[in-house]
Amino acid sequence: MPSIKLRIIIVAAIAAGAAAGYWWLHRDRGQDGALQLYGNVDIREVELAFRQPGRLLRTAFEEGATVKPGELMAELDAQPYREALAVAEAAVQGARADLDKLRRGNRPQEIAQADESVRQAEAVYRNAQSDFKRQSALAASGSASPRVADAARSARDQAEAVLASARQALALRQEGFRREDIAAAAARLAAAEAAAAQARTALADTRLIAPVKATVLARVREPGSMVNASAPVYSLSLRDPVYVRAYVSEPNLGRIVPGTKVEVRTDASGKVYQGEIGFVSPRAEFTPKSVETTDLRTDLVYRLRIVVANADDALRQGMPVTIRVDEPARGR
Repeated sequence: MPSIKLRIIIVAAIAAGAAAGYWWLHRDRGQDGALQLYGNVDIREVELAFRQPGRLLRTAFEEGATVKPGELMAELDAQPYREALAVAEAAVQGARADLDKLRRGNRPQEIAQADESVRQAEAVYRNAQSDFKRQSALAASGSASPRVADAARSARDQAEAVLASARQALALRQEGFRREDIAAAAARLAAAEAAAAQARTALADTRLIAPVKATVLARVREPGSMVNASAPVYSLSLRDPVYVRAYVSEPNLGRIVPGTKVEVRTDASGKVYQGEIGFVSPRAEFTPKSVETTDLRTDLVYRLRIVVANADDALRQGMPVTIRVDEPARGR
């Protein structure tokens, strides 16, 4: 009898092991053989902030409102930024005027004035040259003192130097400004234009624009508040796309590949949402405690992301969902 009881115990243990193994391999499958997964709605959130500091002038939306792309959500007091832009634009005009002046060169009247100075210097030089020749001849004949001839020579040399200086001044007037000076003026104009562009960007940044269609979760600041750059003013919940974060066990991983079509259901309504698997994690992990499945929490699973095509407002952040995969993936 003991041997018979032992056999019965062994057979029962084998049967229980086989049943457990069958349950392990098919624990994620429904009664019709479809793969059934569990997950949560994962709606992306965005915090909107100004890129510039200032006083919050007004806000346009309350919590729960739906905003469209391009809608004005809030404004800063823009007067300081308008004044800064006016200063920057005035600097651009001054730098451009300086560059234009250098590129055009000297005025015709200035060139004519330099030319007249040359002619005057030439007349003085000719007179000094004639006086020097005359005094040199008189000194050679003994009719004049050598000292007088030396003075005439000195006057001639001075007149010659003045003439050379006048001719160089005329050449400079005719040639215009140096290329290095023009290049420096062009660089100053470019810097002024860049500063003006920064001022325009800063002025534009006093308007907070909705980037996408979304729902306002929270309005963090109120009109009149002083806000720093990057300080959140609104918290938005994005409506498109809506994701579902789910997990699949390793035995069923072969049925899950990117592009697989799935059905998504919630406990809140009978609506069936259509989705598509967009990402499967290449790394195994332990089942998160927030995921309600029939598996043990220490089982290794793979995270996947499902993109819901026909999402609506009924899908809310963190809502538990059930995912059904009817057809096994091919090509694996």
